[in-house]
Formats: sequence, C-alpha cells, structure tokens
Amino acid sequence: MKKWIPHWLGMPRLDPVMLLLIGLVMAVGLFMVYSASGQNPALVERQAIRLGLGLVAMLVLSQVPPHILRAWTPWLYLAGLILLVATWFFGVGRGAQRWLDLGIFRFQPSEIMKLAVPMMLAWYLHSRLLPPTLRDVAVALAMIVAPAFLIARQPDLGTAMLVAVSGGFTLFLAGIRWRVIASMAGIAVAAAPLLWMGMKEYQRNRVRTFLDPDADPLGQGWNIIQSKIAVGSGGLTGKGWLGGTQSRLEFIPERHTDFILAVFSEEFGFLGVALLLLLYLAVIARGLFVASLARDTYSRLLAGSLALILFVYVIVNGGMVSGLLPVVGVPLPLISYGGTSAVTLLASIGIMMSVYGHRKFIH
Repeated sequence: MKKWIPHWLGMPRLDPVMLLLIGLVMAVGLFMVYSASGQNPALVERQAIRLGLGLVAMLVLSQVPPHILRAWTPWLYLAGLILLVATWFFGVGRGAQRWLDLGIFRFQPSEIMKLAVPMMLAWYLHSRLLPPTLRDVAVALAMIVAPAFLIARQPDLGTAMLVAVSGGFTLFLAGIRWRVIASMAGIAVAAAPLLWMGMKEYQRNRVRTFLDPDADPLGQGWNIIQSKIAVGSGGLTGKGWLGGTQSRLEFIPERHTDFILAVFSEEFGFLGVALLLLLYLAVIARGLFVASLARDTYSRLLAGSLALILFVYVIVNGGMVSGLLPVVGVPLPLISYGGTSAVTLLASIGIMMSVYGHRKFIH
C-alpha cells in the first residue's frame, strides 16, 4: 500500500531545530499577549487558535516538495495580484482598504505577497544564469513594483516596503552586482521627494514625529514617547512578568500588537531583550543554513530571502518601539497579537522546512 503513496505524503519532513526555536518564540508570545492585554485570557485563546492555524499551514507546506511549490508559484503570484486589485474596489478598513471581508472572516491579501513575491522572483531566476543580467533585473523589479504599488495605494506603505525588501533580498542572494545595487540605491534616494509628495498626511506625520517626537508630546508624539519610557524603565533585568507599570496603567499604545516589545522590555529589561534577539537570530541563522543545503536555485533563493525578511521584521519593530525608526505598524514576529501575519510567517517557516526535508532530492 505504501508504494502507492507519493513520498511527500508519507512521513512528516520537519526540521526539529527550527521547530524547537519557533516553539520557544510562540511560547514567549502567548505569555506576553496575556500580560500586555491586561491578563485577558480570551485574547490569549484567540491568539493560540491563530497560531494553531499557522502551525497547520506550516506542517502542510513542509511536506510539499520545492519543485511542487515552484510549479504553483506563478499561480499564487497571479492570485495575489488579483486579490490586491479586488481590495482596490471592495476592500474594507478604518481609513484604509486593506482587508477583504468574506463574511466569515477578513484577511489581508498583502500578506500573501510577502510569500508570493520572493517565490516569484526565485521561480523566474531559477532557470537563468546567475548573477542576473540587467534585463533579468528589470523584469524582477517589475514583479516587485506591481504588488508594492497596489499595497501602497491601500494605503499600507509599511507592508509595501516589506514586500519590496523581500524581493530585493532574492535579487541580492542571486548575486546581483554591487554597481547595480549602488545604482538602484541612487535612484531610490533621488525619488525620495516624489515618495514624500505621494504620502498621505498621516504618513508624513509619522516621519515628522520620528524626527521630533517632543513637538507634539500629547498628540502625535505620545505613542513613541511612552514606548521609549517603557523601554528605558525596564533597566537591566526588568520589573518582572506582569509587573510593567507603563503597560498596566495603559500608557503604552497598541501594547499587545505593534508595541508589545516595549512591554517585554519593561518586564524583562535589557537582558531579556538580548536573549529574545538571540532567539530570533538563531531562527534566522537556521533558515540561512537550510538555504545553504538547498539543491536547486529556486529553493536556495527562496529559503534565504524568507530567513532574511524575518530579520527585517525584527529590526523594524525594534527600531520602531525604541524611536530609531518611524512607526510603520510592523508586528513583532509570532509575539505580537495578530492572525494573518502569524499564519504567513509560519507558512514561510513551513517552506524552509520543505527545503530542509527534501534537501537530498533533486527535481
């Protein structure tokens, strides 16, 4: 009977090291959601259910061989673009059209593109000579710009930039020449005034607040000022779990979502944050190690870019809550309360596990 079952539907192919590291991060996340939400068990339960859905997605994707994922990639990318266009006309949200309401649940099509863009670039570059030619770079940039534009229009500039960065990492890992990188950086700097003119007023205010949060301490600057107070008040070892006063007195805004790292910093201090960052670095290092084991270009580029984009999420969220970067609404991976982003991230971990589990096969 067993010989009639495709090998990728047989025994689970999981990376035990990655599974352990991700499990530790999720455990920290559930404890922090409980603390940051004012000890609300209902939120913890909902987060646990969302993480459970993400684990199912991770398990399923970990069993699918990379060559099957490669075959599905153009269709996933196309579906993501169609959903983004649908969001343009039928999207819902407060001040922004970022979600599609299907009645039973709502979801953000932009989350799909966090996976679909690096997958599509890896698919395109798989059969081409590397480093990519200028023509291949131009085609790849078009594949990045199309979804990034649709996401920025919602408007969701933070996610649009993350999607663009995920595609940029794929090009970087493909061996794009440094002079091309320098040229693109120069173009980006020259286009900065156009980006500023195209921003919504609230986005401009975020940049102004980043540059001078004390200009409006009770208004636009309140969030970042209170976050920095919480980060600093944690000191070396913190005030202990459930002991953060900034969180308990509700001074920290969005304390169980975007600013949950500020709560963590107040409760566990510098040492706790350092250990958490080391845990994230271990996950990223494991992802890059998996990419080094890949037997084909598609798997190597995809696993490497997914690992590096996790690094960007952590850095951007950390910079945001500490005042080193503007507030862009990027959650702390697997710790901030939220469903779609957690499922997307665990799905990306599943893809990396697929590369690891099928590293001895060539397709």
